[in-house]
Amino acid sequence: MATTMITPLNTSSRAASRGLSDISIRNLFIIPTIVFLIVFNIFPLIYSLGYSFTDFRASTNAPANFVGLKNYRELLNDPYIWNNFAVTAKYVIVSVLGQVIVGFGTAMLLNRDIPLKGLITTLLLLPMMLSMAVVGLFWKLLYDPSWGVINWVLDLGKFQWLGDPKMALYAVAFTDIWMWSPFVMLLSLAGLSAVPKHLYEAAAIDRAGPFYTFFRITLPLVAPILMIAVIFRTMEAFKTFDLAYVLSTQPSTEVISIRLYKMAFQEWQTGRSCALAYIVLIMVLAITNIYVKYLNKVKER
Repeated sequence: MATTMITPLNTSSRAASRGLSDISIRNLFIIPTIVFLIVFNIFPLIYSLGYSFTDFRASTNAPANFVGLKNYRELLNDPYIWNNFAVTAKYVIVSVLGQVIVGFGTAMLLNRDIPLKGLITTLLLLPMMLSMAVVGLFWKLLYDPSWGVINWVLDLGKFQWLGDPKMALYAVAFTDIWMWSPFVMLLSLAGLSAVPKHLYEAAAIDRAGPFYTFFRITLPLVAPILMIAVIFRTMEAFKTFDLAYVLSTQPSTEVISIRLYKMAFQEWQTGRSCALAYIVLIMVLAITNIYVKYLNKVKER
């Protein structure tokens, strides 16, 4: 039966001269971290959960009155909130699907010996290193109907990318795809580099075609890492705020995080906004749980 081995403390070290044991040194590093997480993560969660059951407004000095599940019932029965969720779902599907296609496709192209591969990979990673607000302002200039580069390249005249209610959400999603496809590409490259070369050699000996090799070897072996990328990007896309807020003010681009912001800091419905935040949290956890279960099934194969 395996036992945990703890390296004894060097008797000549400063820690030993001060009478500190291995466990004391371990606690000296772990306890402050735990306290930090409790203060800045767990405490605000519990605090906001309490406010979600009240009619508290941060803009007034009125005391918070307990209203039970009223905030949750009103939010779940509000068609405007469900429209925000529908916009968010549409945005998540377009954005994440585009990132997977572009990111994985780029990784497939880079997964070979090409000149300046390291430099090309580094340049492709630059978009995800930029600030979301900076990216939003940059693409807002590109989408400008008067002198934007996109309309000039595509010869679309004065087409309103961000002013058209039907196209605004796709424009925001395309910007998100441009920014975060490198993240999917990076994880995909790690997965592709881990695929055993002898499998491709055996497939070549058996005269297997490229489609058979891709769907029988490449995709099944890279699928777990690809699923991890999808999980992370789905969570982030569901919570997106900066990009949509900077790029467009159209109602068709009002994702749930923008609605939450307006409710909390423009309408000052603090208690109700806390309830909405927990509804979003539960939905994100539920979606993540579905992905994790599917990921475990993929790993079992």
